[in-house]
Amino acid sequence: MGIVEGNTSDPSGSALWHPQRRAFTAGLILVITLVAFEAMGLGTALPTIVADFHASQWYSWPFTVFLASSAVGTVIGGRVADTRGPASSLLAALPSFAAGLVIAAAAPSMAVLLLARVVQGLSGGVLIVSLYVMIARVYPERHRPAAFGALSAAWVVPALLGPLIAGLLTEHASWRWVFGGLAPLVCIGAALLVPTLRRFGARGEGRVAARPGLPWAAVGAAAGVVALNWSVNQTSPLGLVVAAVGVVVLVPSLLRLLPEGTLRARPGLPVMVLSRGLLAGLFFTAQAFVPLSLTVVHGFSPAGAGVPLTVGSVGWSVGAFWQSRQRRMGREQVVATGFGLVGTGVFALVWALPAGGVPWLVFVGWFVAGMGMGISVATTAVAVLSRSPETERGFNSSALQISDMLGQALLVGAGGVVVSALASETAPTRGVLPLDLVLLVVAVPAAVMLLRAGRVKPV
Repeated sequence: MGIVEGNTSDPSGSALWHPQRRAFTAGLILVITLVAFEAMGLGTALPTIVADFHASQWYSWPFTVFLASSAVGTVIGGRVADTRGPASSLLAALPSFAAGLVIAAAAPSMAVLLLARVVQGLSGGVLIVSLYVMIARVYPERHRPAAFGALSAAWVVPALLGPLIAGLLTEHASWRWVFGGLAPLVCIGAALLVPTLRRFGARGEGRVAARPGLPWAAVGAAAGVVALNWSVNQTSPLGLVVAAVGVVVLVPSLLRLLPEGTLRARPGLPVMVLSRGLLAGLFFTAQAFVPLSLTVVHGFSPAGAGVPLTVGSVGWSVGAFWQSRQRRMGREQVVATGFGLVGTGVFALVWALPAGGVPWLVFVGWFVAGMGMGISVATTAVAVLSRSPETERGFNSSALQISDMLGQALLVGAGGVVVSALASETAPTRGVLPLDLVLLVVAVPAAVMLLRAGRVKPV
């Protein structure tokens, strides 16, 4: 007997809160909210963590190992979802993620904390891609934009309150509560998801394409990114050697992990996967240097300099809500609009961040850029699922996440090289303006690429 997906009937005008789906929707929002709280809270608690462990030299590694292990988990989760169904991967990922939180909360040393971050990264990667596949099975196709809008909205409260709550816990209780306090709530989210997993999460009946070596390709991609990010901060010949090795490992891994034609921007599914990586790279690279510029150039306090990031998160939610109600534009046009809005936000930074600029433009511009991301991230996810056969949804969803991760890692790393190379003791942010101009130049042809792809029938 075949799987009956969510698009077989739609008796309710609100598919998200239909009686058959409301528990899954609540569980989806709760789980993503908890993942977001942990991500937002770590940055606040990390200075205290490294001080407690006397491990300042390892400051960036909790982020690095999480990124690398997430890439591996994403690929494994996609493969398991295609071959065995998303239920099995989700039922493994949820308790594993909770276990990673518990290990981090009890960590007696930085080494154990890093082990916990590996567990969290692996299970988090499996979790996200499996939820993508479940969204395709649970919700009618025309309501999937609303489901991804809800997923994006789940990040808003953590973006607004996560750093504050983590700071209060770290200061008045212990940083360990930033991890341990979330673990029981993850179990509640899992309980909400289980009934729907039993109905919609079984293995499909279609033939799954053979893709040997995918986990090793994921390891290669993760190792390549780590190598490149490590090498950009090195001035020795060893840094150049490590960077070259990273490229040699990364490129063939990407060719295996991404749909054929992605790097050539082939119309259809490949151009959507490529667009996701470009968007993530453009947005997060520009955002990375906003607090620095506002603090150093315009004299903002650290708290004030972080407000544009919160404003961008709110804009992200607004954009996701808008795309969920967009019916007239093609998906390539919607994503091109997202590129345009992100480009507009970067253009605002060009006028706002330099000395003599108008700093309040940052707040307006980054709200607009956040809208562009909310529009585009949700739309690329919907497009990839709608253009994927059931037995390829896991692979293609994992490719979308890999593109997102690598776009961020590579462009943020390259942006750091530019800013560091042009910086001086008296002008540490001198490289930010040239970097933003380069990002702006990239955004325009990317939008044109999407518009052209929308006029070509996918092959």
